[in-house]
Amino acid sequence: MDLSQSAPQTDEPRDADDQVPTYTYRASALGAPFTFRLTDKGIAYESGRRSGLIAYRDVRRVRLSFKPSNLQFQRFVTNIWADRAPKLTIMSSSWKSMVIQQRQDKDYSAFVGELHRRLAAAGAGAVYERGVVPFVYWPGLVIVGAITLCLAWLIVRALQTDAKAGAAFIAAFLALFLWQGGSLFSRNRPGLYGPDTLPVDLLP
Repeated sequence: MDLSQSAPQTDEPRDADDQVPTYTYRASALGAPFTFRLTDKGIAYESGRRSGLIAYRDVRRVRLSFKPSNLQFQRFVTNIWADRAPKLTIMSSSWKSMVIQQRQDKDYSAFVGELHRRLAAAGAGAVYERGVVPFVYWPGLVIVGAITLCLAWLIVRALQTDAKAGAAFIAAFLALFLWQGGSLFSRNRPGLYGPDTLPVDLLP
C-alpha cells in the first residue's frame, strides 16, 4: 500500500458496532498491519500512525487482480484510487511470520463484495477494472509465447539427439511454466466489470 502521500485524516471515533465490515492484513512480515473499515461515511483505513477516511463518492477507480507471490500462489489484490487520497491496496493473504503467508479467502471476498455494494449505493462514478493494464499484459503474453516455443524447440532437439532425460526435464519445466503462467494470464486479462458483477476468477 502506498501511504506516502498526504490524505484526509479522520477524527471519527471507533465504531462500536460489530457489524461494521472490517478487514485486516499484514503486507510484510515486519510491517504494521493494515486495517480497513466500511463505515457509513466511507472507507476508513489505518496502518501504524497513518489513518484516513475516503468517502465512497470520491473513489474514481478500482482494480481487481491476481498476484501470486513466492510464498503464496493464491493471492488476490484490490487497488483503490480516490480523489485527494493515497492508493489503497487490499491483499487476500497476510504475513504471519517470516516464512508464512496465511490465506484469508473468505474474509477478503466478503469485504471486497461489500465494498462494491457500498460504492454502487453511494453512486460513486468509479471505473471498475480487472486484471493488469493492456500495455503490460499483451507484451507479457508475447514473451510467454516466445519462451514456450523456445522450450518446445529444445525438447524436439533433445529427442533428435536421443537425450531423453534432458527432454523429460525440459518438458516438466515447460508444463510447470504453462500451468503457472496460464493461470496468471487467464485471470489477469484486462477489461472492465460492473460493481454488481464481480469477476469470479479474481476472487478466492
